[in-house]
Amino acid sequence: MDHQFPEAARAAVYQAIFSRRDVRGQFLPTPVPDDVLGRLLMAAHHAPSVGFMQPWNFLLVRSDDVKRHVHAAFSEANAEAARMFPDEKREIYSKLKLQGILDAPINLCITCDRTRSGPVVLGRTHMPTMDLYSSVCAVQNLWLAARAEGIGVGWVSIFHEKALQDALGIPHHIVPIAYLCIGYVSHFNDRPELEKAGWLPRLPVEELVYFEQWGATDSGLNAPLTATLHEMRAAMQHEGRFPL
Repeated sequence: MDHQFPEAARAAVYQAIFSRRDVRGQFLPTPVPDDVLGRLLMAAHHAPSVGFMQPWNFLLVRSDDVKRHVHAAFSEANAEAARMFPDEKREIYSKLKLQGILDAPINLCITCDRTRSGPVVLGRTHMPTMDLYSSVCAVQNLWLAARAEGIGVGWVSIFHEKALQDALGIPHHIVPIAYLCIGYVSHFNDRPELEKAGWLPRLPVEELVYFEQWGATDSGLNAPLTATLHEMRAAMQHEGRFPL
């Protein structure tokens, strides 16, 4: 039985994936309607979770006062972070806008309750971090749904965890997974901002794929796949075509 999506629907999924961006400075004051926000939260809640533990919560922030407290926590950590980089990177870092906390109409903290399903959870018996990874899947679901809705999302991670917990009244046993800035935007960048700024290049995917054992690269049998990946990457870089 053919379970493939129709071509237009399949293309839309890939378009969301390849045009998704981490948005920092293009937020508009336009409110996000509750029905749209509801779809984003529902998409996040339908992320895969190991053992069906669903360890996430969604803490919505609209208050300017709360945003200012969060921004203060960011500013303190950001100043510390800048001093960690060598001079040449520090100069680039100082020019980057790394958050839209005060600009975005909605802020959202996605958390992980590591106690939710009790001490023994199916699929987490030997890899206890699977609850954290499951929560990250919720972030990605929301991010892709937001892109499909024409809404920008920016992930802010430059915080001391306790400072963010205190700013939002989060109990210290609850892990903040992602602090997201959400809203309509003036535009989406054609490439990731850090790539455009020269912070780091995108790595060639064909150099990141191993076969059968760690570190084992193309052995001949897999040459067609390696060539396909190379061709896809070239088409995206030089022609702006994403794979279908």
